[in-house]
Amino acid sequence: MNIRMVGIDHDKASVEYREQFALTKTNCIKAMMKLKETNGINGCVILSTCNRTEIWISHEEHLDLPLKEYFCKLKGLDYASYEKFLTERRELEAVNHLFNLACGIKSKVFGEDQIISQVKEALALARDNYCTDNVLEVLFRMAVTAAKKVKTNVKLSHVNYSVIDEAVSCLKREQIELRNKTCMVIGNGEMGKLSAMALKKEGADVTVTVRQYKSGVVEIPEGCRRIHYGERMSYINNCDIVISATASPNCTISMEDLGLVELRKPLLLLDLAVPRDIDPRVTELNRVKLYDIDDFKLDISDEKLEENLRQIEAILQAQIDEFVEWYECRDLILVVQQIADLAAKDIGNRVWGVSGKLNIEEDSRESLENTIQEASKKVVDKLIFGLRDNLNVDTWRECVEGMNKIYTE
Repeated sequence: MNIRMVGIDHDKASVEYREQFALTKTNCIKAMMKLKETNGINGCVILSTCNRTEIWISHEEHLDLPLKEYFCKLKGLDYASYEKFLTERRELEAVNHLFNLACGIKSKVFGEDQIISQVKEALALARDNYCTDNVLEVLFRMAVTAAKKVKTNVKLSHVNYSVIDEAVSCLKREQIELRNKTCMVIGNGEMGKLSAMALKKEGADVTVTVRQYKSGVVEIPEGCRRIHYGERMSYINNCDIVISATASPNCTISMEDLGLVELRKPLLLLDLAVPRDIDPRVTELNRVKLYDIDDFKLDISDEKLEENLRQIEAILQAQIDEFVEWYECRDLILVVQQIADLAAKDIGNRVWGVSGKLNIEEDSRESLENTIQEASKKVVDKLIFGLRDNLNVDTWRECVEGMNKIYTE
């Protein structure tokens, strides 16, 4: 199975190391295009989130590419210094990893929902830029399908579903009251909007920063106020809590800027971005407390967890088996299509051999001929792939090869 991945995630690396490998959407596209030009690589997908950055490739049999070293070189980092933080997986191990990842059980917040969308978006970005191939297309789509089945059939009611939900729970556990607190959310992307909605739900007074875009008015969550991003430092002295969650490569709150503010009350900062938005040195300032994304990890000790994991494992294994079966037989898909085309043509000739003398107008005849041909293809496809579901792979291959000989010899 010619599938490989390399990545860095929260299991091995803290945010200070993960942020070194984070990629913006533009940089993801550039990296994928460069990978796709590499001899022996058929397709690639890059997944970059707050908790992980992963490069996925589908390749020829004898590809000679040190993927860990390539990853470091891509980011201009010294391999010897970062190798211990990287994980490389191949073949079935890689497939298992993606299916488990997509349903949230490898996330920092166990069972969170965002990862499904992130996996879908990673595939869509690769597809839109002509970087993926049939193998990665099917792999990622089936991983998303498996994740949706897990969400539908396994009720993980004992966990939260996003980092901001766990952050809110963490603050509550520390007796930090959110109701009527003055809060500012820097960033109006997906995480920023989730953060604003979560704070608003808790009864906080929420202001969201926005930038000026040529595309028009930026929407913010209902009930929140807005200020321009450039006004954030002048507004910060009104705040009890500030959350920053942008995709910016630069600090949204620097040590120098915050050091110029004479804080009138304690300020709680939550940095939910990777790379980090807030200069970690701000903790040296009086009245400032800072959390970053690594401070929020759900305690999943629960008596129902073991049963949930068994259910998840069964669902994922069935979907993984389906992918493996597809992968093993993918070389026969074109053969099956050829059989269906030839069988449809054969059926058409036999039908018109009998009914050729019927008085049918040319347009109607052509329409009927196309209908018969398409229906015939579907029936043959159904029969052949139905056999695959009821036979082992080797026997099915023999059947397909035998049917192909009927029309090609």
